[in-house]
Amino acid sequence: MAKRRIGIVGYGFIGSYLFEKLKNFDKYEVCFVWNRTVDKMRGAIPVDLILEDLAQAHTRSPDLIIEVAHPCITTNYGAYFLQHADYMIGSPTILADPAVENIICKTPYPHGVYVPVGAMWGAHDIRKMADMGTLKALKVTMKKYPSSFKVLGYVAENLKTVKDEQVVIAEAPVRELCPLAPNNVNTMAIAALAAHNLGFDGVTGCLIADPHSTVHDITVEVTGPAVDGDNFAVLTRRSSPTSPGMVTSTATQDSFYSSMTMACGKGPGVHIC
Repeated sequence: MAKRRIGIVGYGFIGSYLFEKLKNFDKYEVCFVWNRTVDKMRGAIPVDLILEDLAQAHTRSPDLIIEVAHPCITTNYGAYFLQHADYMIGSPTILADPAVENIICKTPYPHGVYVPVGAMWGAHDIRKMADMGTLKALKVTMKKYPSSFKVLGYVAENLKTVKDEQVVIAEAPVRELCPLAPNNVNTMAIAALAAHNLGFDGVTGCLIADPHSTVHDITVEVTGPAVDGDNFAVLTRRSSPTSPGMVTSTATQDSFYSSMTMACGKGPGVHIC
């Protein structure tokens, strides 16, 4: 059986982890690794696997290209990648941009778009409800240590007010939050994609900075149809231990790898994996 050829775009926290995992499995073969700073890869990546120009990715004949670098990669190269391979987006916040969402999610390509669930517990169940039209509301709340937030605009100003107590630094539709916290709210972007009947405008995101937090805490509130006056509701909480200042918890590495193993064989369209 032929090995599945994987191209990795980004050699940071998750990209380096994926490379180390994949090189030990007979089922997969890394065909290239790209990083904005090439020197970071030298000595760690075999020279023949280093790709310096993303516009040449197709020459390595990838089956799956994985983005774990920056949202702009999807803007600049997503459509090109999808002409040649399946594409797994590690920075789905960029899909909150309506223009990018249209190009990547609504244009027919010969290959599939895969979005890993990451820290979004229950994404598949939410998508089932969205498919049936029974999902009425969805709110995702993320609580982290203040320095774990890499935010912009008014959210950054609100973050400066945090002292000894937790502060809600933002609560808004996910489409609004994605460009203001592109490194922090990938989980919310995944929620909006799963909840496709609500979308980026209909899913609410809430960011809480807590100076006493030692975990990344994510609460998901799902509201379904009313029966005899009471709404169907599900409340989940995911608590992942981490160090202050870390944007992504170590649990996300394993989750991302698991998603990668499912990013195969589903054909064209957008798939939660």
